[in-house]
Amino acid sequence: AKKNWLPLRRTPVWIAFGQAISHFPELEKSVARARIEQELIDGFQRLYAELRRKFQLTRDDLPHPPRERMRSQPKNPRRRLHRAAANAVDFAMCVSMNLVQSRHRLNGRSAEEMDRYVVECEKLTPHEYYAAPKDVGLVAAIQNANGSSLTWRSPIETEFPRNNVARADFFPCGRGKAAPTVFMLHALMSATHIGYRRWAARFNELGWNACFVHLPYHYSRVPRGHWNGELAITADLIRNAEGLRQGVIEVRQLIGALRDNGYSEFGILGTSYGGWIGALLAMVERDLRFVALMCPIVNVEHAIWQNPGTAFMRRELRRAKIAPELVARHFHLSSPLHNEPACDPARVLFVSGDFDLIARPADIDAIQQKWRGSELLRVPQGHFGYRVMRETVMRLKERGF
Repeated sequence: AKKNWLPLRRTPVWIAFGQAISHFPELEKSVARARIEQELIDGFQRLYAELRRKFQLTRDDLPHPPRERMRSQPKNPRRRLHRAAANAVDFAMCVSMNLVQSRHRLNGRSAEEMDRYVVECEKLTPHEYYAAPKDVGLVAAIQNANGSSLTWRSPIETEFPRNNVARADFFPCGRGKAAPTVFMLHALMSATHIGYRRWAARFNELGWNACFVHLPYHYSRVPRGHWNGELAITADLIRNAEGLRQGVIEVRQLIGALRDNGYSEFGILGTSYGGWIGALLAMVERDLRFVALMCPIVNVEHAIWQNPGTAFMRRELRRAKIAPELVARHFHLSSPLHNEPACDPARVLFVSGDFDLIARPADIDAIQQKWRGSELLRVPQGHFGYRVMRETVMRLKERGF
């Protein structure tokens, strides 16, 4: 019954309409029935292929017989408890995200501005959109730095001066330039940097340099009067896109500056929003030792129009008459699921949470299949949790990265 539905959570339904089935009055009944059955089979197969192609459906999106469902989901009270706890945490975080987003409303010019922005971006390829200018000052800063923070002027200018100063905390290991460097890209509205500093120390023990990047509108870049990461994702889709662009370009600048200083190997470790930026980096950076993406946002269409954490955003977009079709025209630049990697897919590790309500496991499955040769690791947690980091690093060690 409708009154029993969970708020902010809906099961997606895909409907396809085919051509009318022919009738054969001149044939015998048995022959006509066989012809009609064959046409139905062919028609359903065509519709099924069209739905899979258009919506990137996976096997999990399709209906399964009851016996198969019972076999694939054995009764496990502890797993059900883990799912309930993970869903409760995800739901609570989604509510808080919607409350934060409610502080940011669109104006009467938003649809017109979005249309102009999309028209300009349609002319660009990902390599053009995320082109990184060389920063001579950053090269010099790395040369003079010794385990300190690196700051430089962001190549993307925003209306917030604090966000226009890029920053990364660099943690060198004992091997110095001979060691590979991992870039840690944090989640949206990340609570604290303390955990990342601990993981930086762990990577140092493993013989890696570590670099904790302050992504746009987070940590040192939070404009006065706002929460950490509050401005990174709102109903202002242009600011969202430019923030992603800013993050990708700044990491590319860091990679280039480190190369100029003698560093040679690089890995990406991204979580959620940071995983989204990491996936976009994989679309334009060819020479990466590994790209580990934990619960990344890869399906932008779902993230905007179905995600429980963006309910207020959807309301604002509809109020401003910004249509899904207009937004979709930017997916060739912002949606990893609609693109291919520039780096070797075999070096990409996708990590999904079995109970994730935000970065759906089905979407992670779909991009892992599309990025043929990449690996998928499943972890029994929701979108928010710490187990995924431990198991990801463990898997990276097993693979010799």
